[in-house]
Amino acid sequence: MRNCFEPGKIWLDTSGRRIQAHGGSIFYENETYYWYGENKEHTDGKNGVWHWGVRCYSSKDLYNWQDEGLIIPPVLDDETSPLHPSAMMDRPHILYNESTKKYVCWLKIMGRDGSQTETVLSADNLLGPYTIVRTGLKPLGMSAGDFDLAKAPDGKGYYFFERVHSETIIADLTDDYTDVTGYYSTHFPHAGPPYVREATAHFTRKGRHYLITSGTTGYFPNPSEAAVADTWHGPYRVLGDPHIGDESRTSFHSQISSVFHVPNSDLYIALADRWLPDCTYRYEDYERAFARRFIEGKGPLQGEEKYFADTAANTSISEYVWLPIVFEGEKPVIKWYDSWKIEDFIKE
Repeated sequence: MRNCFEPGKIWLDTSGRRIQAHGGSIFYENETYYWYGENKEHTDGKNGVWHWGVRCYSSKDLYNWQDEGLIIPPVLDDETSPLHPSAMMDRPHILYNESTKKYVCWLKIMGRDGSQTETVLSADNLLGPYTIVRTGLKPLGMSAGDFDLAKAPDGKGYYFFERVHSETIIADLTDDYTDVTGYYSTHFPHAGPPYVREATAHFTRKGRHYLITSGTTGYFPNPSEAAVADTWHGPYRVLGDPHIGDESRTSFHSQISSVFHVPNSDLYIALADRWLPDCTYRYEDYERAFARRFIEGKGPLQGEEKYFADTAANTSISEYVWLPIVFEGEKPVIKWYDSWKIEDFIKE
């Protein structure tokens, strides 16, 4: 039994198997935590398998996780399905809709032609079964990349996403959470990767809205960036990289997928993936190569092509980096701990 978090180390479920919930989030319901994400158990970077559905785990303490199985299984007999193992499905996010009594899940699907769309599913129970509601959705007519979903206390839903290689979009969801209304705002425009923001993680604290984002360098880690606003649509003010003491400027060699607020506390946990456990490079060593490839259109620098072979990554062995967020004034701060416990950060 675990009694602490050990960031970056192999994390096994209660059956002794690697936890497979990448690009994941936590859903809290009936005094139980549910951690769900991409199942990468068969993704070795060579066999053409990008995912094997969405897997979910349950826990009472956030340390020890029981496998609840595939809540969204892969579709094996239809290569055109967004749920086929070869489809590049990423970052499931689930909201519960009190009005429709449905759990609504959005998935990012990256096409082989580089297009990025959303697939939306719904279910009567968190653990499924889920039914596809929409496929090929281009919200606001845009190519939509990494994203987050959130809802206000009054039930209104919001969708935060990367307009691919351009800017961050915040859009209002329809009442049933299965589409966008057409109202949106734009944030953090950049000329292109690696500076465009992706992997947006939204959370609120003391009435203020926070976004933590990463740059766009595929599976290779880069500096995170935090921003704060007084309203859902901002404007957002950039606060800088929350990872203090990270000399590599790689967010401690990880990418945040979501931020979880521990109920009845002021503790927030940054949930991150260490997609490439053996990658120990410093961001500045390759920043110029990424910029040259995308902004200047010249391709990677000679000898650095391996850093752009993202689809060849063996993500079945990717690990997790969960770290507490503390606040220095309004700024969220993330420091490295080889191990840490929840009780160390909750004040009585």
